[in-house]
Amino acid sequence: MFKDRYGDVAASMQDHVVTLEIQRPPHNFFDHALIRDIADALRDIDETPEARVTMLCAQGKSFCAGANFAPGQSSVLDSSSPRGRNPLYEEAVRLFSNKKPVIAVVQGPAIGGGLGLAVFADFRFASPEARFAANFVKLGIHPGFGLTYTLPRLMGEQRAAEMFMTGDRIDGETAHRWGLVDRLVPGEQLRDEAFKFARSIAVNAPLAVQSTRLTLRREMAARVEAQTDREGAEQSWLARTEDHKEGVRSVGAREPGRFNAR
Repeated sequence: MFKDRYGDVAASMQDHVVTLEIQRPPHNFFDHALIRDIADALRDIDETPEARVTMLCAQGKSFCAGANFAPGQSSVLDSSSPRGRNPLYEEAVRLFSNKKPVIAVVQGPAIGGGLGLAVFADFRFASPEARFAANFVKLGIHPGFGLTYTLPRLMGEQRAAEMFMTGDRIDGETAHRWGLVDRLVPGEQLRDEAFKFARSIAVNAPLAVQSTRLTLRREMAARVEAQTDREGAEQSWLARTEDHKEGVRSVGAREPGRFNAR
């Protein structure tokens, strides 16, 4: 049976639908502990027969604004080994190994690794106020969280490349048009509509749902693991560049970066 709390993640169930709520408002920045806690919760949900579908939600303004690169915050980029595996991504791979459907309910910005957290889910419900960005190049680093595998698979290589290369934000309507978002719903109705959709899955034979999902996603965890090894290696050396320092400064200052390819 799953617990009612995993660190900063609260869990509850109604009609076979589990709501996991990230509670780090207003922006729900992620770190190793948060991703581990979500993965632990999903593991326990998998082992709870009454639980059939999960809604991943968040308190506050943002769904997940990515990692907090502000001074004094611990870095999610493990640069201790030029070709070592980032422990954060070991936890991220666990997310892709869960057995039951997940619906991401995106009420606000999902940025960087926060985009990766939204994309790992089977479905995405979002409000028009939601914002999505793979802003890694603005920070002077390589995309991560398996996004170089998952995002092209979801929305096509060209749209994904545009998001990766520009780092620009897109709004909820654009995300829906590009195939990143499955349902666009007014903010005040977002959770209710996501719950209705979750119930439309939960009323079906749970073993058949899980079996079908496994067929659709059976290679995903292994491919994400291989891709995060590549991503982590690139992030490791880029994290030591002057451009990364400038990227963190410029993003924090909300101004264009002055990069010198060093």
